[in-house]
Amino acid sequence: MSRAQFEQGDFPTLYQQNPQDVASLVLISIAMEEMGLSHILNAEGEKIQWILGTLENGAPAPAYPTVDQVLDINRSVLDTLEAVVAKNLILHMKAGRVVRFLEATQATYDAGAAPAPAPAPAPEPPPGP
Repeated sequence: MSRAQFEQGDFPTLYQQNPQDVASLVLISIAMEEMGLSHILNAEGEKIQWILGTLENGAPAPAYPTVDQVLDINRSVLDTLEAVVAKNLILHMKAGRVVRFLEATQATYDAGAAPAPAPAPAPEPPPGP
């Protein structure tokens, strides 16, 4: 399946796909979510640039932002970053599970047996502050 087909919404019927193709679709969806998260992070960076008055071609920032205005922006960015990190951790675990599934199915197909389900990923501790 080409990328253009996927972008056009020609989502295939999953029961017509082999396990490797379905796993590829899951990895594509993860990549698209990661791309969305990168746009969110960029917007948060622009928010900081705006309050500091360093954002080019943006809405004019306050001439002299107050400490409260800067802290409000900082809190907003922090909240968003925490949500993005949490989502990224979930996507990381999901991608790891798909990769293990692909490795297990490849090894099983190489041995000539029916594929076994992939093991559940071990939870990773959240990154330290």
